[in-house]
Amino acid sequence: MANQGAKKRKEENARHMSNILRLIIGCNVAYILLRMIFYHSSFTWKHWVGLILTSLAYAMPYKQLASMAKPAYTNDGELIDGGFDMSTGGVCGYLHDLIYITCFVQIASLISDKFWYTYLVIPGFAAYKASGFIKGFMSNDSEGGEEDEKTRKKREKMERKASRPKFAKTRTR
Repeated sequence: MANQGAKKRKEENARHMSNILRLIIGCNVAYILLRMIFYHSSFTWKHWVGLILTSLAYAMPYKQLASMAKPAYTNDGELIDGGFDMSTGGVCGYLHDLIYITCFVQIASLISDKFWYTYLVIPGFAAYKASGFIKGFMSNDSEGGEEDEKTRKKREKMERKASRPKFAKTRTR
């Protein structure tokens, strides 16, 4: 019964990765069938570029997720780790978001080519996250700016409180 959790995680990851692969293949097949066969008169070189871009947008996150889901074995062939938990957030969640956004863009672009602008959500979100990261490094108080009376009094009170000696109360019997 050893490594039951690792075996279960390995099976969950294999099932999860096969579901993602089916989603990617389904979206590509639907796009190719509908765009190239039914809407062939409106199919231009831009749609070829879009198909290549979406294929790359599928391949890179899928490959990264597959490497994260890969189980680890010992030299004897015994399972050590079942792979990364695919239900967690962070990078894994962002990779899933890339795949889902790409599916949406690819299928919705059958309705209108304006849906390609949805891809701007990705760099917009990256800029939002980076701005929060950059703000953390920047100083909050401006040295040249004036401080109002209330803020000054509060700061001085906090400084006085911090400079007081701290005594620990102890019991002696």
